[in-house]
Amino acid sequence: MIRISTKTQYGLRAMVYLAKNKKKTCSLKEISKAEKIPFDYLEKIVSRIEKSGLIESKRGSHGGYFLARSPSKVKTGEIVRVLEGREGLVSCIADKNGRKRNCPLSKKCLTKKFWLRIQNSLEKALNSITLANLIAK
Repeated sequence: MIRISTKTQYGLRAMVYLAKNKKKTCSLKEISKAEKIPFDYLEKIVSRIEKSGLIESKRGSHGGYFLARSPSKVKTGEIVRVLEGREGLVSCIADKNGRKRNCPLSKKCLTKKFWLRIQNSLEKALNSITLANLIAK
């Protein structure tokens, strides 16, 4: 079965936490404690998410992190791509930069269409869910 790394699981939980607390900035310590995510690991994850532009930070005594866009504008697929990369499900579909790789069997491979169909379905599902969907009651 397809596995999503703990990095992505924790990153999504942190993003959901920020979405629920959209009226304020949240410290890493607060997120770490509330979501039971190891602080050092969360620091690395949040740094990567911040570099992507999905979140922003504010310095100072009331500093912390907050979403750069409304929860309804942040798709879970974006978060997964930031943390997992753009590599395809199988190596013949795409590399980390989204470029298709050459495979000696690509012209006569009977399974390539299957893998593309699975990958497209997964991407469609991830892109159809926003942070707002996840926090809706």
